[in-house]
Amino acid sequence: MTRVLVVDDDFMVAKLHGRYVSAMDGFTVVGVAHSGADALRAARRLRPDLVLLDIYLPDMDGIAVLRELRAAEERSGDTRSADALFITAARDAGVVRAALRAGALHYLIKPFHRSALEEQLHHVASLRNRLDALDEARQEARQEDVDRIFGTRPPGSRELPKGLAARTADLVERVLRAHPAGLSASECAEAGALSRVSARRYLEYFAETGRAEVSLRYGGTGRPERRYRALS
Repeated sequence: MTRVLVVDDDFMVAKLHGRYVSAMDGFTVVGVAHSGADALRAARRLRPDLVLLDIYLPDMDGIAVLRELRAAEERSGDTRSADALFITAARDAGVVRAALRAGALHYLIKPFHRSALEEQLHHVASLRNRLDALDEARQEARQEDVDRIFGTRPPGSRELPKGLAARTADLVERVLRAHPAGLSASECAEAGALSRVSARRYLEYFAETGRAEVSLRYGGTGRPERRYRALS
C-alpha cells in the first residue's frame, strides 16, 4: 500500500485529490496539510511514501517544502525517502526546472484530467516496486535495471508512435488492467470491440515500453499464444 500525504492550501481541492487517490487500488491517504509547516510536521509524523504537493502555499512554496523534506531525510539518515509529485497551477518554466532539480518525480498543471493523476500514481507504484525488488534481491543493479528505473515514463509523458491513437491506447490499457491474470490479443480485441491486429499493436507497444509483460502459453500444434499482463 502506497501511503500518500496530500498538500494543498485549498481545502476543497485537497479533498478532491484525496478522493482520487483513495479510489485507486494500492493507495491510501494518510494525511492532509494546507501549509508548508503543516506538511513538514505531517511528513515527519506519518512518513508517507508519496507527497502530492502544491507550489502555492500560504507560508512557503512547495519547492522549499520538498527541499526541507530532503534535508531532513539526509540529517536523519533515512534511506527510504518520500517521493514527490507536484500538482499546481504554476506554469513558469523556472518553477518547473526548480521542481525537477529539487527531486520531484513529475509535475501536473491544474486543471488536469483525473486520468493524468492516475497515470502518474501508477508510475510511482511501478518505480517503487522496481526499487524494492532490487533491495530484496540484495544484488548489484544491472544497467538494464537502471535503464528501466530511470527511463520508464507513464503514457502521458511521451508521444505515441505514429499510427497509434491516445484514445485507443487508453481503451486497451483499461482492458488490460481489468484482466490482472493476463489475456491474449484476441481476448483484448473482443473485450474492447477492436480488431485483433489493432489490439496486438497496442499490447506490443505496452510490452516494449515496460507497461506490460508477455508470456507464452503452449497448447497443441502451432505457435504458442502470446499473453499480456499489465505491470503495476
